[in-house]
Amino acid sequence: MKKYKVGIIGATGMVGQRFATLLQNHPWFDIEVLAASARSAGKTYEEAVGNKWAMSVPIPENLKNKIVLDASADLKKIASSVDFVFCAVNMKKDEIKSLEEAYAKAECPVISNNSANRFTPDVPMIIPEINADHAQIIPFQRKRLGTKRGFIAVKSNCSLQSYVPALNALKEFGVTKALACTYQAISGAGKTFETFPDIVDNVIPYIGGEEEKSEKEPLKIWGSIKDGVIVPTTTPSITTQCIRVPVSDGHLAAVFASFEKKPELDEIINKWVSFKGRAQELELPSAPKQFLHYFAEDDRPQTKLDRNLEGGMAVSIGRLRRDTQYNVKFVCLSHNTIRGAAGGGILMAELLCKEGYID
Repeated sequence: MKKYKVGIIGATGMVGQRFATLLQNHPWFDIEVLAASARSAGKTYEEAVGNKWAMSVPIPENLKNKIVLDASADLKKIASSVDFVFCAVNMKKDEIKSLEEAYAKAECPVISNNSANRFTPDVPMIIPEINADHAQIIPFQRKRLGTKRGFIAVKSNCSLQSYVPALNALKEFGVTKALACTYQAISGAGKTFETFPDIVDNVIPYIGGEEEKSEKEPLKIWGSIKDGVIVPTTTPSITTQCIRVPVSDGHLAAVFASFEKKPELDEIINKWVSFKGRAQELELPSAPKQFLHYFAEDDRPQTKLDRNLEGGMAVSIGRLRRDTQYNVKFVCLSHNTIRGAAGGGILMAELLCKEGYID
């Protein structure tokens, strides 16, 4: 496999930092460029991050003295020096759409962790184990943009990464409706306990825009390509409630689900633990060997559910039981800045490289 030169746009933020650490020893990808806003440009990465470094491991030595470029002003320079970029910027939505499209039109593929283009009809929102086939929309997007190499592909909201894969593995039973209450870590807001004192000894029962994303994005992920656009499915019916909790990393979901067919609990567990997707078929470097893990534990399941399972790239599920209003209920946990954000973006990039969409 060739070595790809990559850029991180938004390198000083929480997700950008996670990209920097996860890509440190990647077998396919080398970090060529770090870019951020104008106020960080011209500084070394260590200077630009300053006391905002939020990872549990130090800044990679080979990146400390790398000069940060201006993501906007240096766009052409960046686009010409890398094979593709990861984009995780903190800007207004219209500004993000404009920036990502500018990189794509400069013939630089964009792997985006931002929400701005998630509902652009010809932009794929890929979870490699679930809808790898949505990459087939890229030629239609390139035609619209007038590009040969450039395109945009996006990650879904990080809160989806636990319950959507868990439900997807059960699709053959005909999921009709689902309720998911997500308990989301503060790193999902780009915060630490030092920068978010209001969360200490507190729970915040509202995250702006999160419920809409959590209810609508799965329908696009499960949608189909028709006439050059991705058409979202209309089923299952999903309703969510999203709550910020005083936890550093990891999004927990309490899920209630109903099915057309009424599977036995053992059937559900077997579907979870045997589930494999395109990422596992291709043996991508970041793909967990087992994506979904079930832990049978009635009392204190948090002793076994693990946000760091398989390097933070797998989902752990527990407490599967019957429900009086829905068929079943269970809890599931995923790492939000690894699987849900940077790691998931890296896995998507691996898929697109392996399938030939990034050359």
